[in-house]
Order: sequence, then C-alpha cells, then structure tokens
Amino acid sequence: MTYSLRLVSTLAGHDQRVWQAKWNPAAKLLASCSADRTVRLYQYARKESTITLDLATVIDTSHRRSVRSIAWAPSGKLLATASFDSTIGIWEGANGLAGSVPTEWECSSTIEGHENECKCVSYSSTGTLLATCGRDKSVWIWEVQPDSEFDCISVLMEHTQDVKCVAWHPTAEVLVSASYDNTLKLYMDDPADDWYCFATLKGHTSTVWCATFSPCGKYLASCSDDESIIIWQPTGDDGGLIGEWKEICRLAGHTGPVFSISWTAAGHINKDSVTLLASGGTDGSVYLWEIKSGGTIMAERVASIEQAHDADINSVDWLEMGDDGLYLASAGDDGLVKVWELQS
Repeated sequence: MTYSLRLVSTLAGHDQRVWQAKWNPAAKLLASCSADRTVRLYQYARKESTITLDLATVIDTSHRRSVRSIAWAPSGKLLATASFDSTIGIWEGANGLAGSVPTEWECSSTIEGHENECKCVSYSSTGTLLATCGRDKSVWIWEVQPDSEFDCISVLMEHTQDVKCVAWHPTAEVLVSASYDNTLKLYMDDPADDWYCFATLKGHTSTVWCATFSPCGKYLASCSDDESIIIWQPTGDDGGLIGEWKEICRLAGHTGPVFSISWTAAGHINKDSVTLLASGGTDGSVYLWEIKSGGTIMAERVASIEQAHDADINSVDWLEMGDDGLYLASAGDDGLVKVWELQS
C-alpha cells in the first residue's frame, strides 16, 4: 500500500529547540516543550477535510532550565513537565468551562528527587503511576495520590549510564527504560517486595534514545545512536510479557542517530498491517514504516519526508482521529513543530 505525508501546519513560536510535541489523549490539544523553558498549547479543529491549529496559551513553567519532556495524564487534565533543572512540574487547567480548553494553567505540584537533569516523564495507562528518569542513572516510580500528591514507591538503579527514556505498556503495569549504556530494561512490581528489572535487552551498539510499546502491547520498538530501530517480542510461546525478549526485526535507513519513534494502529487503513511506525532523528527526515505480521514480523519503509526539518528531529507523535484520519506531529532543533497528514 502506498502512503504519503502532507504538511498541514507549521507552528513557530519557541525561540529555542523544541524537545517534544505530544497530543492530548482526551482534548483537542497539542503541547510542545522547549529549551526556552515554556510549553505551548495549540487547539486543533477539523475543517474542510483536514485540521487547523491555533495557539491556545503559553505556559511559562518557571523551570530554571530546558523542559526536556512532557506527558499528558490519560484523563487529559494534567500535564507533567520534566526539566534539566532536575524537577518535574504537574500542571492543570485553572479556568474554562466543562468541555472547553483552559487558557490558564497552574503548577499544582513540583516533584523533586533526581540529583540532576531529568530526561523523560511518562504516565501509566491508568494514570495512577508516573515514571521519571535522568542523568543520575535512575528510574523513579511515583504513585499518583489525590490533591496532586506524588509518593515515590521505587527508585531503580539498574542502568550504568544516563537514562534517556521511560515508557509504560498500554495495558499492563510494565515499564521500559532506555539508556546511554546501550541497553533497555523492563520492570514490573513484585507485590511482596518492590519493583524489579526482569529483563535486559541488548542489541544496539550505542545510546538508546527512545523506546515505546506497540498499541497492541505485543511488541516493543527502540531507536538508537547506531542509526537503527529494533522491534522486540517476548520469547515465550504464550505471549506473556514477563520474561526474556528477543530482537525480531531491525530497520535501517536513517543516515544519523534516530531520536524518536511513535506507533499507531493501522488496521483500519490496511487489514494486513499490525501498525505504522514513524521515526525521526539527526538527518532531519521523517520515515514511515509499515509493520506486518504473517507468522513472521516484516517491516517496510512506505513513506519518507527528506528534510522534514532543517535540523535534528527530536520528537514524533501520532494522533488518531478515527474516520477523520491520522496526523503526525514532529518537533525539531529548528524551533518548529510541524503537523503532517497521512494520506493513502
């Protein structure tokens, strides 16, 4: 099947590099964070068979250094910001009627614990757990309490170097982390004891920048400074998550480190596809990969945008709008966020 990506919006406003852009899971909002220490929120609407985006508000986070990562709670009502100043901010709308987008956001909690730069933040699928990671080689798991309270329930020191990314499984309380030590780690909770690492994934030959589970939860993708993307799968015949994982597919094509990947379910577009995977990195290109399962996982690059940004691409993130289409947000060192429409 033939795909293409059409540029529908270029969002300027940040005056330094944009680290991430993330779609809100419940409201028609796109958030972006930057080295300029702000978060910009854009409201989108469906008009004339595509979407338009307008700036809703700018959050001056008061972080002392770059806002490196953002994460929406599943409810869409809370936004977490992770900063190089070692803290995590939790933001919630302070105004707006029910169903409308708040134009004012307040910091309801500041989470401290990391010794230095915090690199990534991620909410679990239930919104009851928050994971963070940082340059201090640690992964922290926080339990979300009422009234914006966060209790640390585990500090995991499994990596030997800077931890770049944490991401939750879409349905299970299983966490993955990716590190400068070239490995990925998988964690789960032992109810009788504590969170623990149950698998270490080795395959990349350089820094692993990003890891994310597929929407179906059966696969894991990771991308690296070694210019590759690896698809992983549990080794057990029963498909259980707990245990060892193995490399089942390796994607090559980028001409530099790959910084970000994002899955989207593709079954409603092509019944033979498990998913579409988008990737971006230092070559400034966005690649689109179709992942198929016919007993053996197969991957094919089905679309590319060369020089999608005139600089490193730090983030890609899919928005699924059902019958209204699929849209991809990309963010780069050029200070821009771009939104692309998938066409097939």
